[in-house]
Amino acid sequence: METIEEVLVTLRRLIRATDLHSKQLVKTAGITAPQLLLLRAIHDQGEVTIGEIANEVSLSQATVTSILDRLEKRELVYRVRSNQDKRKVHAYLTEAGLELLREAPLPLQEHFIRQFRDLKDWEQMMILSSLQRVVHMMDAQHLDAAPMLEVGDIDSYNATYKQVSSTSSTADKKS
Repeated sequence: METIEEVLVTLRRLIRATDLHSKQLVKTAGITAPQLLLLRAIHDQGEVTIGEIANEVSLSQATVTSILDRLEKRELVYRVRSNQDKRKVHAYLTEAGLELLREAPLPLQEHFIRQFRDLKDWEQMMILSSLQRVVHMMDAQHLDAAPMLEVGDIDSYNATYKQVSSTSSTADKKS
């Protein structure tokens, strides 16, 4: 196999691994990686505003609000307007949200982060440099991205869930 083919296969493996992990997360925990990321941020920060969550997870406030809407409908979080500053809204986990968070698998990036931190500094910089070069080669340097390994629309729980459900149903029928 030529080097370029090896690179393309490697990129495809990264995309597939991310996609498969995302589908497995939805199937086992019933939430998407961005939803899990928000639940973890709320848990880790305690009383937290929507803006603080957005900064923590590198997403826009509008995206965070949309994800929180879905989590609130599922009674995993609730929001309360601040008594001191009525412009601020704080997000909190419900008992169901805490339970889901305890039982949910680690996001894919957590596995990556653990192994990446074990590398020597020069190895980390080599990987970063190579990936930045690949991003540039794909003309993707201007795309907005959060520090999470997730494919598809960050804001689309329903689309991801329907896709996983139909895939599972098809697989079940073949068995």
